[in-house]
Amino acid sequence: MNKGLYIATLEANSGKSLITLGLMRTLLGKVTKVAYYRPIIEDLPEGVKDNHIDTVLTYYDLPLTYKEAYSFTRSEVIQMRNKGQSGDIINAIIDRYKQLEAAYDMVLIEGSDYSGEGSVFEFDVNVLIAKNLGVPTIIVASGVNKTRDELLGSMEMAYKTFVDKDVDVVALIANKIQPENLEVASTGMQEFLPENVAAFAIPMVETLAHPTVKEIMHALEGKVVIGEEYLDNQVGSYGVGAMQLRNYLQHLNNDSLVITPGDRADVILGALQANISTNYPRISGIVLTGGLLPEPSIIKLIDGLSQVVPIISVQLGTFNATNQIGNIQANIYASSTQKIETSIDTFMKFVDFDSVLEHLINLQPKGITPRMFQYDLMKRAQKEKKHIVLPEGTDDRILISTSRLVAMDIVDITLLGDPVKIEEKIVQLGINFPNRKPQIINPVDSEHFEDYVNTFYELRKHKNINLDIAKDMMSDVSYFGTMMIYKGHADGMVSGAVHTTQHTIRPALQFIKTKPGVSVVSSIFFMCLPDRVSVFGDCAINPNPTAEQLAEIAISSADSTKAFGIEPKVAMLSYSSGTSGKGEDVDRVREATEIVKSQRPDLKVEGPIQYDAAVDRTVGRSKLPDSEVAGQANVLIFPDLNTGNNTYKAVQRETGALAIGPMLQGLNKPVNDLSRGCTTDDVFNTVILTAIQAQGI
Repeated sequence: MNKGLYIATLEANSGKSLITLGLMRTLLGKVTKVAYYRPIIEDLPEGVKDNHIDTVLTYYDLPLTYKEAYSFTRSEVIQMRNKGQSGDIINAIIDRYKQLEAAYDMVLIEGSDYSGEGSVFEFDVNVLIAKNLGVPTIIVASGVNKTRDELLGSMEMAYKTFVDKDVDVVALIANKIQPENLEVASTGMQEFLPENVAAFAIPMVETLAHPTVKEIMHALEGKVVIGEEYLDNQVGSYGVGAMQLRNYLQHLNNDSLVITPGDRADVILGALQANISTNYPRISGIVLTGGLLPEPSIIKLIDGLSQVVPIISVQLGTFNATNQIGNIQANIYASSTQKIETSIDTFMKFVDFDSVLEHLINLQPKGITPRMFQYDLMKRAQKEKKHIVLPEGTDDRILISTSRLVAMDIVDITLLGDPVKIEEKIVQLGINFPNRKPQIINPVDSEHFEDYVNTFYELRKHKNINLDIAKDMMSDVSYFGTMMIYKGHADGMVSGAVHTTQHTIRPALQFIKTKPGVSVVSSIFFMCLPDRVSVFGDCAINPNPTAEQLAEIAISSADSTKAFGIEPKVAMLSYSSGTSGKGEDVDRVREATEIVKSQRPDLKVEGPIQYDAAVDRTVGRSKLPDSEVAGQANVLIFPDLNTGNNTYKAVQRETGALAIGPMLQGLNKPVNDLSRGCTTDDVFNTVILTAIQAQGI
């Protein structure tokens, strides 16, 4: 069951508050606990709350604190983006959503407001957030000042953009539509939507567009003179009382706001009298301009009336005040009970959401984004903390990554090497370990050294290893680290930043050995592309695998992929797709594919298939129209090391993809090999992968 729903809009003032209030009422009628979350809110003065959050939490009495209901202000997002920290923004949003998802039956997520600096980027930001949270989306657009073609064109473009990014759109809502155009809007949306996506049109509700006297007072920085308890009166229209009273009375409308200089006692008293007269419309309030106030005797007279309206005073002149009032956008506040109830009633009347909810409950998230994948990796590693040994303790990248891993309390770390040199490096790099430091071991000084030597001797004496050789071997950090795993003193090892692949893996092959039923150790990379995660195998270990080995690599890679939360669709890559190609290399891939299908009929596998046909939907449909894998493969098995290694590096460099790995498959306990050109991020991610492997996936 999907536990989140995202509300995205196309512009400011789309009326999404109405949608939010209506959806909250609907969801609370279906499930017990519903959370409300706004990833990004507007910048507000100290002590002022976001009115969306305050209204929803207050009206529905949700057991959430204000701070739990959002992650960032707009200015914080802009500052972080300018510093190149966009990834940190998404990580924090995912983290907050996951916390709410774990504690509630549903989470209603409301997108940003499209106001102020940075609004030009907000549509893309909303798409990015919805995709990385893996939640279905409702798109809301306003019909104000738009032709039919403008409204439908913008909604179709938005729908296609979300869908192209693999975001499930469950409904489109055209809001603030003239009542006579409701059917036109609904049928227009249905023309480009598939049957499983709902389309609704909601009319313009004039009373919701009207600001309250309180909103006007805040916008004009005014103060209350009389009638503070009536500040929530809604303003239906406004007019300037500058003419003589007998003429001005003819211009009063229902819920009109009277704007007049503060010294016009005649207009003030006349408007108040008209408000209680059955022969004139009711007024909503009075704005006194120019910083002027009536005489005390007039104030005393007004204060004694049985019926009053809110009277506020502003410093602005009449002309400026009137212009500003015309530009005020109405909002819904926690105290705006009438507006809240009108919003809910309107939603219930024009949006039949039951069918959408049924679809929502059964909806499964599409794929997994790189940010979701990385977030899940960290959370899985933290859930059952493991102990990882890093033999290359003096390398800068290893130490910087260690500081991050320890600070985030993801794993326990042991560094191997000369403690004096490692400590010197830590000081040089300016690394601090405020809470706890990693364990540092010099192999030859370890209390376990002699035991490790004897154990290695017993394991390898049939290979003509004597105790002197065993002692030399155990002095080597790679052998010592591997023996730590064998003896249960560590759960996994990551090396290769300085050492060769052979140096890293040879000890593991000698005495960690492979799992039962596994004949070949292979590797995979998790390739975090801009909009998806793909698995590449084998790009690091086996130069020229046989058909049988290729099949085993494919099966191991598929199982590893599934263990990390991705449903595998396996492409056995070659220079030919389907039955079109001939030759030794393509025949080997074809044979390997048949072996996989025979041994694991539960796996979706296609081969031989070319890379473009495997990952591009259009090409895949063209070359292999009946395939379950073509165009949507996420596990790509390369025919040899030359092809795989070069391809992963080309994709990484040309697309900016993050390559996490290689992760070795098939060993009894996890040992993973870094590239000597690895970055600190590579080390960080590979240690996390190793920790998860050590949990027994």
